[in-house]
Amino acid sequence: MAEKKISIVIKKIDGGAAGAHGGGWKVAFADFMTAMMCFFLVMWLCAQTAEVKSDVASYFTGPSMLEHDFSSYGAELTLEKLFLDLVNEPLKTAQNLLQPVDFTPNLMAMGSKKIVLNFVASELGNIASNVSVESDHMEFEIPEHYLFTTGTSNPSAQFVNIMTKIHTITAGIEDSRVDVDSVLYQESVYESSFEIAQRISESRKDLIGLKIKSSFEHDNNEIFGSAVVKPAGPTGHKTPEGFIKIRISQKEKQADGRKPRPLEDLFEKERKPDLDVYNDFVRRVSQDKNKSKSKNK
Repeated sequence: MAEKKISIVIKKIDGGAAGAHGGGWKVAFADFMTAMMCFFLVMWLCAQTAEVKSDVASYFTGPSMLEHDFSSYGAELTLEKLFLDLVNEPLKTAQNLLQPVDFTPNLMAMGSKKIVLNFVASELGNIASNVSVESDHMEFEIPEHYLFTTGTSNPSAQFVNIMTKIHTITAGIEDSRVDVDSVLYQESVYESSFEIAQRISESRKDLIGLKIKSSFEHDNNEIFGSAVVKPAGPTGHKTPEGFIKIRISQKEKQADGRKPRPLEDLFEKERKPDLDVYNDFVRRVSQDKNKSKSKNK
């Protein structure tokens, strides 16, 4: 009987180069560096003044909507606004009370005429004239010398600063229509030419309109405008100053199909008889600012 042959198979396994023991050390090193950074930040903060510590704390926490309203508008206006909010939109108001202030407010959704007047007064002060707030719109005028060189469409030295103030009013509005009217008197331009005055008025209207449109944070707003040239007055009569009139109106319906909430006036506070409503707010805001400066001294 033939012997059975046994085959021996030798298998060689090539282990390759030695591994780098994984990437776990990178995670540990990143945690260590983060901890060290936090440690040194805490050490730095402990050595700072109480004012710096308070600023750092407010940066990370931020005020709530209620705190913001109290600090911006005062107790009376805030309580009036809160009452109107609770009556008209109780659920939304409850949700927003403690919400951090991380967005630009929609001025036309404030619900209170006085809040709107106070806001415009704090931003524009005596620059604005003929300010009025109704249930569905607000409007104000800016005399031409604040924005343009007299008789031209060339921006004045204050143009950028004043447009920045106007942007704070228009930036957060939603579902609104903005009308920009440029009013110019024919006598104020070269040779009292109607054609030149019309071109200048059109250029002013276009420039202001583009600036305001660029400030919108929401794309559901519309902007329109008109250029008005008024004829020359009697001989020897002083030429009135032109102006830019800005009107912000609520649309009949919001994007969700609902009607916009009107601006209301709940309480009527006594004011000086020789001042209109807006100028009375300008006076109060100026007094508040002066008091704040005196406290900080």
